[in-house]
Amino acid sequence: MNPTEDPIYQFDIENDQQAMALALVQAGFGMLTTTPNPRVGCVIVKNGRIVGAGFTQPPGGNHAEIQALADAAARGNDVRGATVYVTLEPCSHFGRTPPCADALVRAGVARVVAAIADPNPLVAGQGLAKLQAAGIQVACGLLEEEAAEINIGFLHRMRTGKPWVRMKSAASLDGKTALHNGVSQWITSQAARDDGHIWRARACAVMAGIGTIAKDDAQLTVRAIDTPRQPRRIVVDSKLAVSPEARVIQGGGTWVFTAAEDREKTASLEAQGAEVIVLPNADGKVDLPALVRELGQRQVNELHVEAGSKLNASLIREGCVNELLVYLAPSLLGDGRNMFDLPPLEDLSDKIGLRFNEVKQVGPDLRILARFN
Repeated sequence: MNPTEDPIYQFDIENDQQAMALALVQAGFGMLTTTPNPRVGCVIVKNGRIVGAGFTQPPGGNHAEIQALADAAARGNDVRGATVYVTLEPCSHFGRTPPCADALVRAGVARVVAAIADPNPLVAGQGLAKLQAAGIQVACGLLEEEAAEINIGFLHRMRTGKPWVRMKSAASLDGKTALHNGVSQWITSQAARDDGHIWRARACAVMAGIGTIAKDDAQLTVRAIDTPRQPRRIVVDSKLAVSPEARVIQGGGTWVFTAAEDREKTASLEAQGAEVIVLPNADGKVDLPALVRELGQRQVNELHVEAGSKLNASLIREGCVNELLVYLAPSLLGDGRNMFDLPPLEDLSDKIGLRFNEVKQVGPDLRILARFN
């Protein structure tokens, strides 16, 4: 559906919560396009009706508030005295675009309700303060949890300097990702595999290890759904063994993290448009915590990992993973490959704790979102 044809314009808005829920729907329209900016939605309400709506455009384009003001103007609607509902605090600084708070002041709105304060140090309450100083009523915190879920990566990066790392795996009900001989296609259903591509599409980057690349000649692209933007592709390759002819390298833009200094190989990969980043640890492997910090500096909000059991386990042991995205098929494979190559424990008190965030059936399979404690 075209957002400009949304039937929300015909709704009678009865309360703040209803209006903010519609702003969150607007934010969802930018799920695949706003990175590295947050996904923000905005609706403007006057006399119980929405007079303008919008969501943040791709980088360099309008923010949600500007889109909503422009939408109202295009419809011939006067926003003076209106209430603005926005899913993230309006910005107060000059970035690629001018401050949204200034535009709202100039528009003459009477009230601004934000779902969540912006933890970006360049904003951090200053947007709401600027509105208050101009005599506009402000409120913050309405549907905060729902707004935070939409922008979990951006908020995490602003607070920690690191992306939100989501690790995806598909397994049988007894936790096997492949048979003992390595055969793995296909354990889960087409519906689950397509759903996995939706999660790829929303990520800023998709990462795998050299083992996955070598075994499957994986592309790490979104193919099961239409997407206006392909996520960045990342390969973890300690010995810089990836071939310049590998499909993951084709098309340019791939980041290869390695522990090896190899000028000739680096030159051959760079000739294909890849970038090689050398980040060794003391064991001659890629320094995974440093990799995650580097991705934060490169403005990656959400990192989607689709790797083998060894890299999965290393990322978990190093404390680099925030969330597991696991698809479980209603089948048993017996002796086979595990999701994570973790060492045995001697005591249950040493177990790695998680909490279930969501459990949903996708086709015949279960999709589990579990977050680390």
